[in-house]
Amino acid sequence: MTTPVPPAGPLASRMALVTGGSGGIASASAERLLRDGCSVTLTARREPELAATAERLRAVAPEGAEVRYIAGDSCTTEGVRAAVDLATRDGGRLDICVATVGGGKVAPLLAMDDEQFVEDLRRNTVSGFLAIKYATPPIAAAGGGSIVLISTNAAKLSWPYLAGYASGKAGLEALVRVAADELAPLGVRVNAVRPGLVKSQEDARIFRNEELIAAYLANKPLGRIGAPRDIAEAVRYLAGPEASWTTGQSIAVDGGQELRAAPSFEKLARATVGDEAVEAALAGRIPQTPPAAG
Repeated sequence: MTTPVPPAGPLASRMALVTGGSGGIASASAERLLRDGCSVTLTARREPELAATAERLRAVAPEGAEVRYIAGDSCTTEGVRAAVDLATRDGGRLDICVATVGGGKVAPLLAMDDEQFVEDLRRNTVSGFLAIKYATPPIAAAGGGSIVLISTNAAKLSWPYLAGYASGKAGLEALVRVAADELAPLGVRVNAVRPGLVKSQEDARIFRNEELIAAYLANKPLGRIGAPRDIAEAVRYLAGPEASWTTGQSIAVDGGQELRAAPSFEKLARATVGDEAVEAALAGRIPQTPPAAG
């Protein structure tokens, strides 16, 4: 009988749960944790993409590190609890949670559907709340660990036409501070990474807009768009023992954009909800017809 080889590396024998697990930042973060010996459990809504991500990660996982996955909605209690149960099955431990779910509608505030605004808060704030709430008990039972949430520099900069997304992520960062304070006695650290624009499939529409990309670059002192690995390195730092004296922080990793300004999203909003809706909002009116789907 072959004796299993224990994983090696600074995160050996640890388990991380990654929500939104098939996304660019999530999968890069999972791979970065794997490289240091950490097993990972991925969860996301779309099973085909999630299964493909898990298969790719298994191909690069060091010996002894495991990759698990479960399809589910990380904006629901049931989805998050099922993912935590898989991560801790057979009495296993949970040491790290990386919550990456987010996104939002591009639209003028006055043209934004009421329910869409609430949905943006659910995706960006409630998903983080659920990750913290249900990951904390097993992390605390394991002796403590780290929860890392993915925010955005739209939580810090004024970003017209992203009212729901910016509000949701700003709420997430307030949640990080409160959770870090409450959970510190349990040995659970809570922090966020605040990315700038990162080249990934989720933002494909932005990268087809050369004018908008040029406006982004003009406001990035370091002169380039980010890659998922840039964010993954920050996640790895906050997740690991190197950050054992860091909690309640939201760290910008955005090429220096917070030193300057956000690019204008007006043209993107016009492409999303239509010129008529944008013109009405700019004139201080609520559009009379529902805006186009975006």
